[in-house]
Amino acid sequence: ILPGSKATIADLKALRDAGFDIDIAAHLRRGGMVLGLCGGYQMLGRAIHDPDGIEGAAGTAPGLGLLDVETTLSGDKRLEPATGATFDGAPFSGYEMHMGITQGSDAARPFARLAGGAAEGAMSADGRVVCTYVHGLFADDRQRAAWLARFDAGPAQISYESSVDAILDRLAAHLEAHIDVERLLTLSR
Repeated sequence: ILPGSKATIADLKALRDAGFDIDIAAHLRRGGMVLGLCGGYQMLGRAIHDPDGIEGAAGTAPGLGLLDVETTLSGDKRLEPATGATFDGAPFSGYEMHMGITQGSDAARPFARLAGGAAEGAMSADGRVVCTYVHGLFADDRQRAAWLARFDAGPAQISYESSVDAILDRLAAHLEAHIDVERLLTLSR
């Protein structure tokens, strides 16, 4: 998984400087898969263009070239809920948050279709490089189950929502045991 970044071009340079570009290419040669999320999606393309210097000096940074797409960064940040189904029909609920437009021939093979029918993300011709701007995929139990099935890893052992609820319940119990909630409420009025 190549995650997102708040400084995509700088992090792409750091990734290369550490030699991870070579490791990612070797992983793919050995039959592995790569999932690019948001900035990771942008890094996996041919180039990232920053004509307005949003992330630093204006210019173009070569991407890893594992997808036939290019991204042009823009100052308009997109943030909205995203629901739909991935290329293999697995439903998801998450959100999109990114700056820029990504285009290219691999975008003709979208990772997903959003509820309104719009294509989202991109995939390589062999399906081993998969990219999306959707965040929160793995918080969705249905998506985690679909990814585990893709790798023949068996069913998910936990429910994300149940585990978050359990953690919040423990936190609430701890706070109630160690904080005078009534006193705090009185002071806040």
